[in-house]
Amino acid sequence: MKKHSRSILLIALTVMSVAITSCKKENPTPEEPTTPVATETGNAKVALIHQWGNTGADFEMATELTHPMSGEKFTFTTMKYYVSNLRFKNENGTWWAHPESYFLVDVATPASTELAISGIPAGTYTEMSYVLGVDSTRNVSGAQTGALSTTHGMFWSWNTGYIMAKAEGTSPDSQNNSFAYHLGGFQGANNIVTLKTASFGTTPLIVSKNSQSTINLNANIARIFHSMSVATTSNVMMPGATAKSIATNFYDGFSFSSLSN
Repeated sequence: MKKHSRSILLIALTVMSVAITSCKKENPTPEEPTTPVATETGNAKVALIHQWGNTGADFEMATELTHPMSGEKFTFTTMKYYVSNLRFKNENGTWWAHPESYFLVDVATPASTELAISGIPAGTYTEMSYVLGVDSTRNVSGAQTGALSTTHGMFWSWNTGYIMAKAEGTSPDSQNNSFAYHLGGFQGANNIVTLKTASFGTTPLIVSKNSQSTINLNANIARIFHSMSVATTSNVMMPGATAKSIATNFYDGFSFSSLSN
């Protein structure tokens, strides 16, 4: 009889223990995982300001422009280039990378010259980096969408790779009265993909909930002809040393201008 009573008592204690344990799991303690609070984010805009020469004169499409160094004349009908892989450096030294960061800037379409950067974690940022061109991974990734779609006419059908920058137009100083530069190349000595950095100086980028700051970058289009005459070189349609030289000069014409929060 005593053994039977002890067995009943043991079973009762076991049931109570399981019940207590179950109750605890229904009400998580502070040590147990909880749903994380969403990080506050804000937005920023990178505005490309296109100039003609170092004096800050506006660059204009479909308007005859005189080169400040050579005196040669140009009328642009096409001016496009890629900006990609934007990153922002927090004051604590960490970097935030903008996801799917590929933009095709078409100077003839003003809306494309303002790059919308959303979802930036709240904080203070002192520097940014960006790439002029398209990284090697995306150059060999086949058909893509958005800014990298082949429908934009910026991908060579005969050769794997993107045209990183395209400048076309007319010039009375050219032997055939026109010019066309399709600049590309993403590997080896003729790789034109270029990383640029911009320090914000005394005015950092401040990102808070629903913020909308503007970062202004200058781009000097006249740099395309910095060390080249359209009279002798009016057509470049493939990667190589000439494309590399033109792209290097063009990309050297990009610089940080100002920032407003």
